[in-house]
Amino acid sequence: MKSDRFTEKAQEALQEAAELARSLGQQAVEPEHLLLALIRQPEGVGRTLLEGAGVSVQTLEPVLVSTVERFPKVSGGGQPYISPALDKALEQAEQEAGRLKDEYISTEHLILALAANKLLKDAGASHDALLLALRQIRGSQRVTDQNPEAKYQALEKYGRDLTKLA
Repeated sequence: MKSDRFTEKAQEALQEAAELARSLGQQAVEPEHLLLALIRQPEGVGRTLLEGAGVSVQTLEPVLVSTVERFPKVSGGGQPYISPALDKALEQAEQEAGRLKDEYISTEHLILALAANKLLKDAGASHDALLLALRQIRGSQRVTDQNPEAKYQALEKYGRDLTKLA
């Protein structure tokens, strides 16, 4: 899978996941590394999407950290590689992008692909709830460039609700 098919935020999340694995002395980058990177991503959609689906990210994050820290460690280092489980999730993300008729694989596609992860299921995230939350976040917009996340909820980010302020 080519990295130019991923949006900028999705590429950043994958790099952060690999860096997290490397910093912990782990050789394989697992789906949990990616999920942790997605919810920690500043200005990312991952955290908002999960919260919109009813997931308590404050509860999920420590569980993810604990899980990631228990993965096998190696000495001697080397570059981390994508585990078979993460590779399968990335293929699933590509299929999610195709179903939504998006041109690029974005962070929300990664989250949708990770919906089958046991930790997300235990946290209460379902694929349908994530899709519903995604519709609320991005409306009818499609991913047609490598930086679509900057366009989501633009009014909420850059505008002020004068009715609320009154």
